[in-house]
Formats: sequence, C-alpha cells, structure tokens
Amino acid sequence: MRFRLLSYNIHKGIGGLDRRYDLARIVETIRHYQPDVALLQEVDDGAKRSRHDCQVDLLADALELPHLAYQRNVRLRTIGHYGNAVLSRWPLLDAVDVDLTIPLKKRRCALVCRFEAEVRGHQRTIGLANVHLGLAGFERQIQLRRLLRGELFSTLGNDTPLVIGGDFNDVWENLGKKVMHPAGFELASGLIRTFPAAAPLRKLDRIFCRGPIESIGAFAGHTGLARRASDHLPLIVDFEVK
Repeated sequence: MRFRLLSYNIHKGIGGLDRRYDLARIVETIRHYQPDVALLQEVDDGAKRSRHDCQVDLLADALELPHLAYQRNVRLRTIGHYGNAVLSRWPLLDAVDVDLTIPLKKRRCALVCRFEAEVRGHQRTIGLANVHLGLAGFERQIQLRRLLRGELFSTLGNDTPLVIGGDFNDVWENLGKKVMHPAGFELASGLIRTFPAAAPLRKLDRIFCRGPIESIGAFAGHTGLARRASDHLPLIVDFEVK
C-alpha cells in the first residue's frame, strides 16, 4: 500500500514575499501534489489577519480531504488561534494534543493521531505526529524526546508504521543523529532546502518514519506558486507500507 504525505508550514496563508493573505494559493499548491495525508503548521482559526477564516475547514473542503484534526497551539492577543492540522483521505483516530512547551518559551504542541488502511487484505494502523518545534536547539531536543516518550511512540512496537513530520526548525541539522535515529527513526524526506520559499537555503522541515514503512521518493514543491504562497516550501514523501 502506497500513500503520499505532505508536510507544509503554510504561514497562515500569508505570502513570504508579498505578505498578502491568499489561502487560495495554499490550496492550489497542495492540490498540485495530490497528497493523501497533509501535515500543516501555522494554520489560523478565527484570526483577524486571515479574515477570521477557519482555515482547516476551508482547506479540507477545497482539497477533498474530508477527515481532519486541528490543535489550537497559540491564542492570539486580539482574537483567534493558530496551530497544527492534519488532513486525510482516511478517518483519523484518537487525535490528541501533546504539550511540548518549555518554561519561558513559546507554547508548542504536537498533534498525534492514527489512521487505518488496508494493506494486502489486512487493516493496518499508521501512526502520525505533526510537530512545529521551538527556535532554540536545546528546546527542540527536549521537545522531541518528550514526544517520543508519549503513549503513541512508547507503546507501539516496531511492527507499527509511524511517521513524524513538520517544521523542525532544525538549523543545525542534528536532531536526526541526536534524537531520532537512536529511537529507531529514519529520515524519510532527506535533507531538503525548504526555507525561505522564494530562495531556499535552510533545511528546516523533516519527515521521519519507523517500522514497516519506507520512503520511495521525496522532494520539495518548487512551483512558482509554491515560492509565493508561504515562507516555506511544501515537503512531500511517497511511502510504501510493507
């Protein structure tokens, strides 16, 4: 069984260069790559800067990815929230928020869930985690270790496919070596430049996997629209569940 997963910091639908809010550009960018599952970061809900849109509902409807989960990470000072979202072709089960916040640092959470799909005549569970990690190196390591100690990852064995993706803010490119690889995860996406979208220099976004699942292709979306729609490029991985 194969599926395509996209991870994308949509920057609230605000262009990285023109600073203009246009969610339609995000829709068209994602639609171009036809993902089965989308892990989205910086998704607004009811914020003035994004016309009070409930972005997760608008995106799910426009992309025909009917199953969704949304987590409100940060309450804005005026009105509204923003956070992480998962959109899927398959029903999402047991969605939970995992608090990754470090004292005196910005609130951070992971959105953890799973879906079930048929693999060679049998129902298989695939675990997902959508993350947007902190800006400090020590913060990111603490956050990932806390996530990996959580129920989804500590209780499921290596026979369950698991995927962790999102905006890792991994400027030093060391989270894989220090945290993920010792926990049995492989870097499914490779190290690909995704930020800033207009002229990518930094490899901030990642997709890792563990268990009977492998990457059969990975790339960043480099269309002209993708370079304008957000300040990150989307990161795409094609997976095969064994």
